[in-house]
Amino acid sequence: MAVFESKVATLRKRILLAAPRGYCAGVDRAVDAVEKALAHYGAPVYVRKEIVHNKYVVEALTKRGAIFVSETDEVPQGARVVFSAHGVSPAVHEQAAARHLETIDATCPLVTKVHKQAVRFASSDYDIILVGHTGHEEVEGTQGEAPDHIQVVNGPHEVDQVEVRDPNKVVWISQTTLSVDETMETVAKLRERFPALQDPPSDDICYATQNRQAAVKALAPDCDAVIVVGSGNSSNSVRLKEVALEAGAGAAYRVDFASEIHPEWLADVETVGLTSGASVPEILVREVIELLAQWGFEDVQEVRTATENIAFSLPKNLRADLKAAGAEIRPHERRQPAPDHTC
Repeated sequence: MAVFESKVATLRKRILLAAPRGYCAGVDRAVDAVEKALAHYGAPVYVRKEIVHNKYVVEALTKRGAIFVSETDEVPQGARVVFSAHGVSPAVHEQAAARHLETIDATCPLVTKVHKQAVRFASSDYDIILVGHTGHEEVEGTQGEAPDHIQVVNGPHEVDQVEVRDPNKVVWISQTTLSVDETMETVAKLRERFPALQDPPSDDICYATQNRQAAVKALAPDCDAVIVVGSGNSSNSVRLKEVALEAGAGAAYRVDFASEIHPEWLADVETVGLTSGASVPEILVREVIELLAQWGFEDVQEVRTATENIAFSLPKNLRADLKAAGAEIRPHERRQPAPDHTC
């Protein structure tokens, strides 16, 4: 009995902190574009949709003078508008031009790559199957590139509904923020129906989405619970919660802020995993760590599965205006998670 009690006494509550986590290069570029536009041109700067899917980021930019709108026609004639990281369709660009808007296109370059794939396959008269979520801004933008050629499939359960003109000229592309496993399951079912299904030239699911899911898969089996910091309309954040459960976590929760964590979630938890979606600033993760420390989770161990060094340049016209004004334009350094969370 004494030996057993000794072992229990030495157990410490711990946090397994996923790495990579948080901001990806596309999100960092988009947020930086709005911040620099506000600093250079002055407020207001309009933003079509949420620049990224995160409540904290949107609220912070709103306080600085950004005005978020749902549609282009809400932007005053001739005003300046930023297009979000999720991308827009050609029709939106046309609407902006008709209203003489000064546009800053902050579409993630990886999303732009998928747009170009859609245009190229449509020009060769392929039926294009877009694996993604109907209504998501990225999906709407991609589908708008070739609406007569693209049909959206939300998951394996919709594969039987797909109809194509020529089963020998079918290709799939995907929303960049999906679960890798779910996407591959959908593609496998599509290939059962259409054996000649062509793959895109490269994997559409972005490196950041894959890296964050891989980190969660690595830590989840050792966790009694996993907390994902991210907004409910953030596809990649929602997927991280699902991935954690599928990988063996005892429970998984998604929150926007530390204040949303319920103590009873962690009542019998010794090891809690912690990660954040690709549109989440590190400050929100720090707040969770500080709260958990108050509840006895003082041992923080980083679980790193990859190191990200990718950075994207600011949108071309914004970069040109900053340069013309004498601003020093350096390669943008991503706001990496702070190292003081590692042990």
